Amino acid sequence: MTASDRMPDRTATGGHMLVAHRVVFSLGSNLGDRLDNIQEAVDALFDAPGLSFVALSPVYETAPYAPPGESIPEQGDYLNVVLVADTRLPPENLLERVLNIENSMQRVREVRWGPRTLDIDIVVFGNVSMDDPDLTLPHPRAHERAFVLVPWADIEPDVLLAGHGRVGDLAAARTAEGAAIRRRDDLVLQPPA
Repeated sequence: MTASDRMPDRTATGGHMLVAHRVVFSLGSNLGDRLDNIQEAVDALFDAPGLSFVALSPVYETAPYAPPGESIPEQGDYLNVVLVADTRLPPENLLERVLNIENSMQRVREVRWGPRTLDIDIVVFGNVSMDDPDLTLPHPRAHERAFVLVPWADIEPDVLLAGHGRVGDLAAARTAEGAAIRRRDDLVLQPPA
């Protein structure tokens, strides 16, 4: 890993990075109109400059998730997608955008692993590694989550998730383990304009 992988290079003005990075977002919702919530979030991510659309996965429906040993509060199933974009914005700026979108959609953080109108995670940001209290990159649990891996494998199966392997292989392993996930071809999101 080079110093540029740990600390983004920025221009002298504007805080933009010199090199574009591929960023992968995971979006989910299990409260209200789940599909509309995700569509609104996709649109909001691209309302401000700094992201160039690359791909959007099909919609999947998944059971609520918690790591082994953690309890899951009573709640409905999630709709999940993965969104891929290119950006010259630093990861901190993207995190701020994500949090603002979640807050605007009344995301509540009172119950761990509880229901959510919207959940947006930054899964990877190019080859950047970051271990900050507010943002860890790559996402430390992405390799365990079928709701991230299976949709991501639909659009980028050969991408390597650092330290864990090919996304397609990781998705196949989660599915073989019996992960509760089902593709919803009857639900379609519109890519950002």
